[in-house]
Amino acid sequence: MPRYFLEVAYRGENYSGFQVQKNANTIQAEVEKALSIFYKKSYSLTGSSRTDAGVHAYQNFFHFDAENEISDSEKDIYNLNALLPPDIVVKNFFRVKDNAHCRFDAVLRGYKYFIYHKKNPFVKDTAFFYPYTLDLEKMKIAANLILQYEDFSSFSKKKTQVKNFNCKISCSEWLEEEGILVYHVESNRFLRGMVKGLVGTMLRVGRGIITLNDFQKIIESKDRSNADFSVPSHGLFLVKVVFGEPLRDEK
Repeated sequence: MPRYFLEVAYRGENYSGFQVQKNANTIQAEVEKALSIFYKKSYSLTGSSRTDAGVHAYQNFFHFDAENEISDSEKDIYNLNALLPPDIVVKNFFRVKDNAHCRFDAVLRGYKYFIYHKKNPFVKDTAFFYPYTLDLEKMKIAANLILQYEDFSSFSKKKTQVKNFNCKISCSEWLEEEGILVYHVESNRFLRGMVKGLVGTMLRVGRGIITLNDFQKIIESKDRSNADFSVPSHGLFLVKVVFGEPLRDEK
């Protein structure tokens, strides 16, 4: 059966996350609905990264199988977008190898969390207003300390079905972009709530509520009750998903 990848972007504030759920609207549900209307057939989608409720994405992927080859032209992308809500867009749509898998073939995922200090009506829905004095240098040291660890049990929410809590983080840094404070992190995988837990706990370092030594102890404790997950979802963006092998079917 031919397999296709859909690259999507979305604002997540109106959805209960990425993956389809009972009695709640999700990104997956809206995309499946648009596909079923346009192609007059139901398709079951598999997602590459499961963003939580309220989280946005500049880039995420689905794959699905079709009984027969279907068009992946610019015209089809246009028509699918016409059926989707204004806060979800199909950016790309292409045939891939039959064994390509948008979740298991992804080797790296990147997130950014955006924070602003002064009232700004233009970013209030996509960044966290945090009007406190922060020691950015200490936060940068904390971000660098994260690279020394692989077990992030302390930053995983409860009720998550994973075999282990190990993540290979390759980038962890605090940046400033046009007056916005940004935490940028890349890893082979992320645990549920992990980025929000890291950000919330590092903000405590920045405010002097905990020390850098305390921060290390929180990582090493492997106890989620020591971390701070309180930052809101609307400041978090999945910014990229990277695949290790060429995926396109060149037939």
